[in-house]
Amino acid sequence: MIVQKEMKSMINIDLTGPQGNVFFLIGQGVTFCKQLKLDEKEFMKKMMSSDYENSVRVFDEYFGDFVTLER
Repeated sequence: MIVQKEMKSMINIDLTGPQGNVFFLIGQGVTFCKQLKLDEKEFMKKMMSSDYENSVRVFDEYFGDFVTLER
């Protein structure tokens, strides 16, 4: 029987530390957008459209497949 391995995140971001700063998240997100050829302006617009919790949700929507956000 072939069983698929559980995909593990290669990147962890601790939201309770300095990496939890919204400006850090935006910076990381812009870097990831460039690497993945995504529209970084649209990403930034969504990140800055509301409060901190919205920014965390947006970041997770974009990069949740390979980044784990820890609280």
